[in-house]
Amino acid sequence: MDGTLTLPDDIRTTVEQALTEDVHDGDRNAALIDPDQHGHAELIARENAILAGAPWFDALYEAVSPQVELDWHYADGQRIPEDTLLCTLRGPARALLTGERTALNFLQLLSGVATATHEYVERVKGTQTAIVDTRKTLPGLRSAQKYAVRCGGGVNHRMGLYDAILIKENHIIAAGSLAAAVERARAQSPELNVQVEIESLEEMEQALEAGVDAILVDNFPNHMLTRAVNMARAHGRRFRRDIMLEASGNIDLRTVRAVADTGVDRISIGGLTKHVRATDFSIRMHLD
Repeated sequence: MDGTLTLPDDIRTTVEQALTEDVHDGDRNAALIDPDQHGHAELIARENAILAGAPWFDALYEAVSPQVELDWHYADGQRIPEDTLLCTLRGPARALLTGERTALNFLQLLSGVATATHEYVERVKGTQTAIVDTRKTLPGLRSAQKYAVRCGGGVNHRMGLYDAILIKENHIIAAGSLAAAVERARAQSPELNVQVEIESLEEMEQALEAGVDAILVDNFPNHMLTRAVNMARAHGRRFRRDIMLEASGNIDLRTVRAVADTGVDRISIGGLTKHVRATDFSIRMHLD
């Protein structure tokens, strides 16, 4: 597996919570089926997509019944053509039916995230700009969605409030000034990357003077983004340190290429994990 697709360590926990939500103390529907009845099923992609979520699908069926066998024909991160057989499932008919909806929920959601990410990555191909996610994730599914972003060729921003510092407008107000907020961040967490969100070129100057590691430029028109890039590069040459510049704010597939052409290092898109359109997959079952 691609090193960027390292699996999160909470897959089993997430799957168990999802099963508890759906099955609770028993599947009354599957109980209508003869317990000795076996079958096989085909997982079909109904549209073009980037696959993501197979490990959650596997873990789900493993939790439902160790007798279920899965034979995957594609791997996470691969492009899937429309009307393609992705996986063949075999096992007790009850188990195949009990796991169907929840397994599909994981696969459809995560493949939707990966596919959307891939569309943005394709739009900026040929530039040096990376497509980055945000903390705008579905509660309880952050690590899964961020994995899906990587499947689509994107890059993860911080995982949460604990592994990097992003100083935003309200933090600056509460701290008294941008410089004071950065100074406190350096003093309290010297090992962490410090990024500041700015809304003007004046704040850009303040952020550079404060010695931040990265700057998030929010809702700048492209001509101002270009000026911000030039300021960051000039500062970097003068002090021999790179300043990562990230753009955000109302950027979509129509505008992302023009933003990337300004020379920013990253473009963060909250919609990758917030405005998710599930990929159309289906499971067809056959009795043996």
